[in-house]
Amino acid sequence: MRHTKKVVAGCLIGLAACTPLVLAPGAAQVQVTNVAGDVVNCAAVGNLSVPKDADGLVDIAHALGQFKNQTVGLGGNVAFVTEGMPSIPTAGVAYHCPARSGART
Repeated sequence: MRHTKKVVAGCLIGLAACTPLVLAPGAAQVQVTNVAGDVVNCAAVGNLSVPKDADGLVDIAHALGQFKNQTVGLGGNVAFVTEGMPSIPTAGVAYHCPARSGART
């Protein structure tokens, strides 16, 4: 019985790792940048931080999606990366820009 519980737990953990992240409505349109000039005419709406596991590591497969979801949740449309890189951000600032700022995804 003990072995069965470990097998079931292992399978569930494996399935959870493959679960796709669902983007919030509007998150696909969030622009992600690390160029300060892209947000010069924008209003900061909040800080962003990708969740870390018990070992202090981020889920690199979902980091960008989580970053974009947080940006939308704060009312932003551009995410400025302050830690990490635009493809795997770990921290940053959400901005609301009046028009497309030329930021890159």
